[in-house]
Amino acid sequence: MPPTDSIESLLKEERRFHPDPTFVRHARVGSHHAYAAMHKQSLDEPEIFWREQTVDLVWRTPWKTFSEWKLPHAKFFVGATLNLTESCLDRHLTTSRRTKAALVWEGEPGDSRTLTYFELHREVVRAAAALTDLGVKAGDRVAIYMGMVPEVVVAMLACARLGAPHSVVFAGFSAEALRDRINDCGAKVLLTQDGAWRRGSVVPLKAMADVALQQTPTVEKVVVLRRIGRGETQVVMKHGRDVWWDDWLSRVGPGPSLDHAKAPPAFDAEHPLFVLYTSGSTGKPKGVLHTTAGYLAGVHVTTKYVFDLRDDDTYWCTADIGWVTGHSYIVYGPLSCGATCVMFEGAPNFPDWGRFWSVIERHGVTVLYTAPTAIRAFIRAGDEWPARYDLSSLRLLGSVGEPINPEAWMWYHRVVGKERCPIVDTWWQTETGSIMLATLPGAVFAKPGSTGLPLFGVEVGVVKDRGEDCSPGEGGKLVVKRPWPSMARTLWKDDDRYLKTYWDVIPNVYFTGDGARRDEDDYLWVVGRIDDVLNVAGHRIGTAEIESALVSHPSVAEAAAVGRPDELKGHALVVFVTVKAGQKAGKELKEALAAHIDKEIGKFARPDSIRFTDALPKTRSGKIMRRLLKDIAAGGETQGDTSTLEDLGVLAKLRATEED
Repeated sequence: MPPTDSIESLLKEERRFHPDPTFVRHARVGSHHAYAAMHKQSLDEPEIFWREQTVDLVWRTPWKTFSEWKLPHAKFFVGATLNLTESCLDRHLTTSRRTKAALVWEGEPGDSRTLTYFELHREVVRAAAALTDLGVKAGDRVAIYMGMVPEVVVAMLACARLGAPHSVVFAGFSAEALRDRINDCGAKVLLTQDGAWRRGSVVPLKAMADVALQQTPTVEKVVVLRRIGRGETQVVMKHGRDVWWDDWLSRVGPGPSLDHAKAPPAFDAEHPLFVLYTSGSTGKPKGVLHTTAGYLAGVHVTTKYVFDLRDDDTYWCTADIGWVTGHSYIVYGPLSCGATCVMFEGAPNFPDWGRFWSVIERHGVTVLYTAPTAIRAFIRAGDEWPARYDLSSLRLLGSVGEPINPEAWMWYHRVVGKERCPIVDTWWQTETGSIMLATLPGAVFAKPGSTGLPLFGVEVGVVKDRGEDCSPGEGGKLVVKRPWPSMARTLWKDDDRYLKTYWDVIPNVYFTGDGARRDEDDYLWVVGRIDDVLNVAGHRIGTAEIESALVSHPSVAEAAAVGRPDELKGHALVVFVTVKAGQKAGKELKEALAAHIDKEIGKFARPDSIRFTDALPKTRSGKIMRRLLKDIAAGGETQGDTSTLEDLGVLAKLRATEED
């Protein structure tokens, strides 16, 4: 008989993958017992745990009290002062890391650049002095609208050095989205570039910024990096407001501004570090505010342990700087650990599907952190692409961004990791600041599709609507039961929304918005947003479960499941499917996929409609925009902001496609 609640039966995964004994011998955490002891101490004796784990960070004034909590506001490391950039840069200059590569950058056209810690520090100091010359002071907001170039890291760190909160706006956003974010945070300065490369074409960032700047009264100065060059894109510079990046830096000379940047002030532990906008259910983006010490502690500790970082690692997080993953695991976490970080400007499949793998081969990447969406796209492209390249440098693989279905996990393990690299599946959010759940490499075994166990300082629960704990295997809402250092402090200028969104749904705990279950080994299985859990004829069906089952079929490359209103069932299940190369979409495959769902989940989960498509609507970061698919499935016009959509043509094709 089919289960009465499909979430409770989600991903009945029996396979377990234990880390290689050689890896375990050298791992930072080498056993489940060691993990459990550290996790227990982090909850029972947080003062001792965090003092030991942050001893290598630079504190100007030690903290007196670990935390203060008054719903919904938290403070951590109370009484401490610090300048975050000293932990990411200055502290390395007196060690062998001074001449170590901090950033190894590769541009889409094939150009490259390496910055050592000494060189990165020098660039950040110059940029901080130049910002001071523009009138930027502690507390002023600076908007950054740039692509994946080394200067975007310099810009972020320069802001942090001055105590000027930055707001990075993803370079794929429209002029309207940029305008709204600038106005919401009240940015004083905008840092941008003439254009960015994207699949061989130029994205005219300055031209789009100019449209936004027509309605941004707070912006006084605009600094423009020459990335593309004069012959490729037309740039109009407004006299008195706009300045070229090189000219801006060349004006820095001996004097108070440079002295201030070289010996920067210390700031309170709770001084704002950045505002990052994330999607909201109302369509209005939420400005998530992160502060200094707690955020730094969270990303520093998780980077060190989750990726088991060593001094000789070459680490590549493939996320864009415009998202929180780029903030936490390209910039602040890895640099605070003294890592060598690869940055890549281009798309993973330009000029062909070998580009991604060639980056790994060329730079000797040892740790790879990427998204399930990318992994599924690589599966669709075919095993022959990674097979052409030497991936033997890899020793650890990571997954981030959404639940990874077991079949994608297995492909990642077999084809990319050659069955020797541990895979750390991670769960966290813009609001959490740092990784919350993971399978620590060397410490615990992995289950394909499970995001594992809570990290240090994190106490999670799977609860029912009123907050009662669910039984093992029972589906419920994923919550965090106590404050943690890297948590968002509020939403910019909107305490009420922060309280209602995260703390009022289930009293006294943080509601993540995700559904999950905890299995008999205490492993967490995150099924995705609660909004993506449907009621179909009395059955609760997680869309992640449907998608996972579909992608396990040998003909399917990607799948997205959504619900459309149905008077009889509550929701009718609609799935959008892309097939692998060489597979034929049609009635026969529809019947096969329906039978596959019957077998994998149960007849109650059989989709009402299966629609084949060449591509799914995605953001530039690779996330499927299920909100738009819901609108299409319901037969209406797509609603809300589409500024993050990578290819608007996908929507037009989906609307024009008739069901077979």
